Amino acid sequence: MPCPLSVTPPRQILEGASYLITRRCSQRQFLLKPSPIVNAVFGYVLAVAAARFGILVHAFCVLSNHLHIVLTDPRGQLPLFEQFVDSLLARALNAWYGRWENFFAPSTYSAVRLVTAEDVLEKCAYTLANPVAAGLVPRGCRWPGRWSNPDRIGGKREVVTRPNHFFSPSGQMPASAELRLVAPSGFESDEVFRRALVERLAEHEKRARVDLEAQGRPFLGVKRVLAQRHTDSPRPGEPRMGLNPRIAARDRWKRVEALARLKEFVTAYRAALREFRGGVRNVLFPEGTYLLRVSFGVACRGSG
Repeated sequence: MPCPLSVTPPRQILEGASYLITRRCSQRQFLLKPSPIVNAVFGYVLAVAAARFGILVHAFCVLSNHLHIVLTDPRGQLPLFEQFVDSLLARALNAWYGRWENFFAPSTYSAVRLVTAEDVLEKCAYTLANPVAAGLVPRGCRWPGRWSNPDRIGGKREVVTRPNHFFSPSGQMPASAELRLVAPSGFESDEVFRRALVERLAEHEKRARVDLEAQGRPFLGVKRVLAQRHTDSPRPGEPRMGLNPRIAARDRWKRVEALARLKEFVTAYRAALREFRGGVRNVLFPEGTYLLRVSFGVACRGSG
């Protein structure tokens, strides 16, 4: 296997980090449009993947052409988790639609590291307010797709059964899995986080409704959402994703500090990579190096 040398900065994977994950469909098509099969497949795949890789799920929302998950990665296995989720979702739903093309956009998933508990709370509210901000429904709880209700945080786990479509009863996938929502670290209890999230979500949704009313934009509504075809895409002129941040922190100085540490990681990684490609095999890579560690077994700081 050739040693990877990417033009894009390396992704730092740290045990215990929290992230806002975003994944977009190919050509912005509505391939994740709410339907019984899409809802069932996503819930099952997420539950199985979270259990397999030890991921703690805080919030999620599946819109028609992209999805958001806010999570914590205690074991530093985010790339494996994402590969598992993306691959199974793509294959299962492509089989349902009878298509063979790329399901997700060719660019990789976005993983924005959340620095503080407050940042996790903010991104959970942002995620759950997405259907309102997009002008689809007046409240997130009315979204007919997969949407994690804050009331379920720390409560009864949802048992999701293996969909009959695509997944073989005689295969290795479990017959059912438990999908659990938990509070992130930094909150006294699930109840404290749940109350804070409900309050912050209400603020986000109210602000989105005011903005839409000022623009004279009515909500599309559930019926029209469900009437769309999976091959449809947003009308021309819809805003596209601009910046691709790697860090999110509401506190300016914590953001500056986190960005400085990320810059130090990238600088150290590239220096170590140059030595490694030059034949030095005992070079020490910075903490958070992932691909070279799992593919070539390179030594990393803080790994033992």
